[in-house]
This record gives sequence, structure tokens and C-alpha cells, in this order.
Amino acid sequence: MPRDVVLVPGLWMPVAGFWPLARHLRRAGYIPHCFDYRGRDSFAASVKQLERYARALGRPAHFVGHSLGGVLVLETLVAHPDLPIGCAVLLGAPVDGCETGRRLGRTRIGRWMMGRSFERWQARTAEWPRPEPLGVVAGTLPLGLGRILGALPERNDGVVCVSETEVRGMADRALVAVGHSGLIFSRRVNALLDRFLAVGRFG
Repeated sequence: MPRDVVLVPGLWMPVAGFWPLARHLRRAGYIPHCFDYRGRDSFAASVKQLERYARALGRPAHFVGHSLGGVLVLETLVAHPDLPIGCAVLLGAPVDGCETGRRLGRTRIGRWMMGRSFERWQARTAEWPRPEPLGVVAGTLPLGLGRILGALPERNDGVVCVSETEVRGMADRALVAVGHSGLIFSRRVNALLDRFLAVGRFG
């Protein structure tokens, strides 16, 4: 199995936000790589940037993406099935669209905050056609920006609804009582990630 792990942060999360997780992975024997991009730029441009980054590694890698970063991981790996990978894990990634994003986009300041990524928050169906295992982790503690914009209609992590993280063809999914931003700092999520990178399942 690959030892390299590409970490992809969310819309407003700086690469430094992934450093604790990178340190955990390094201690577990992996080689973490923190992918830096501008989440407010064109989503299609970010897909191309991640593809080039993955190819430049020159060897298969695991991929872990949080929030918009998870959406970026999914769409890049689906669009480029020739990219060699081990497995992929999405943390609180609204791959099926995002109600919070749509609400935020109704205001001028919200559209400015999201930039051109707003185009990606419309409802859609996410699929994983690749043979490598895809794991999905969703938070169930409603603690995040979404609460400011009004109650979300179902279980959520404060920003993303659990149903918005579903991917047809995923190998496994885990629900954890953690808020949206807390997913990348949670020891429980770290343990789930360790398990999935090793065997392609959370259980």
C-alpha cells in the first residue's frame, strides 16, 4: 500500500490547519503532503491543479480531503481514473451539494466569501466508479457556520448535512459526534483514518 498521503484542506482552511493531522500520519509511518490551493478560485482550475500535483509525486498516494477539499479529491480522482492511488477518505465533504453554501450565496458578502467555489454548492448526485476504496466520515455535532444562517433540516456537523456527504459506490461511511472544523483534529477521526488507510474499511 502507498505510504504517501495527500491532504487537501477546505475552502477557508489554511494548509497549516492540517499540520496536526500530518504529524499524526508521520508518526504512523506515512509521508504526508499538504496540497495548497485557493478555494475561492475556479473549481475546475483547482481540479487541474490537484491533478498536476498528484502526477508530480510520481507514485501512488492516498488522498484525504476535508469539506471543499474532499469534493476536490472526489472530482479529481473520478475525472482522472488513470491516476494511481491507494484509497481516498472524505471528511465532512458536501459532495452532494451544500444547503449552507447555497444560503450563504444569497448574500453579497457570502458570495464574496465563497468566490467562484459557489458554483459547486448546487444539489447533485456524487458517484465513485473507481475500484479503489473510498471512505466517508460525516460529523453529527451541529457546531459551525451553518447555525448562524438558520437551522439545517437534518443531522449535520454545523455546516454540512450528513446526507450531503453520501457517495454512490463508497466502500464505507462513519458518523462521529464532531463539528465540521473539528473533524481534522479529532482523535476518533484519526483512528478511523488509520484503519481505512490500512485496510480500506472503518470497521
